Amino acid sequence: MIKIAPSILSADFSNLERDILTLEKAGADMLHIDVMDGHFVPNLTIGAPVVKSLRKVTSLIFDVHLMIDNPELYIKDYYEAGADIITIHAETSKHLHRLIQTIKDLGVKAGLALNPATPLCVTEHLIEHLDMILIMTVNPGFGGQSFIGNMYEKIISLKKLLIKHKRQIPIQVDGGVTLDNIQKLYNCGAEIMVAGSAIFNSKDINKTILLMKSLNGVQI
Repeated sequence: MIKIAPSILSADFSNLERDILTLEKAGADMLHIDVMDGHFVPNLTIGAPVVKSLRKVTSLIFDVHLMIDNPELYIKDYYEAGADIITIHAETSKHLHRLIQTIKDLGVKAGLALNPATPLCVTEHLIEHLDMILIMTVNPGFGGQSFIGNMYEKIISLKKLLIKHKRQIPIQVDGGVTLDNIQKLYNCGAEIMVAGSAIFNSKDINKTILLMKSLNGVQI
């Protein structure tokens, strides 16, 4: 079943509460919160205090995506701010198992993100500890980028790897997700679709989310 995780990176930052309530009413499954530090990726976004403020206005699942160096220094801050899922990048830590366990010990779900050029082999000995794997389908840092075409094969390969290990954890994709490719992504094995500009730049947010979710189970 397709789940939609709108990215607030494309929202109106002067009206975040309004936009989040619109997403909640439209049937979004979770809120994807991109945290960028200007070091790991060439952009700056929001920190834990903003997440804490947003937690007061919605009951949506907070899917916090840490695109930052030294994430171990900030895990507790985002947990205390209200994160339900904390996703770290495989490229940012020499001790991934320890960091994932730190997240899970706090009682929140742990996700692992892979940049487009990062091989799937880094996940193989961590799969049993993960609650979600995020495949970046653009190079992280900015919204509105075009989908990298060969990521379909990467998603298919990850799905096969999960089947091999008998793990039923969701595959999330982030970057360039649109109404034109969401069905193919689902068919390849992705379940959670992070969409930013495709939702917020649409004429009707409610209709766009409804259309995205209505593709559940439809095969091309």
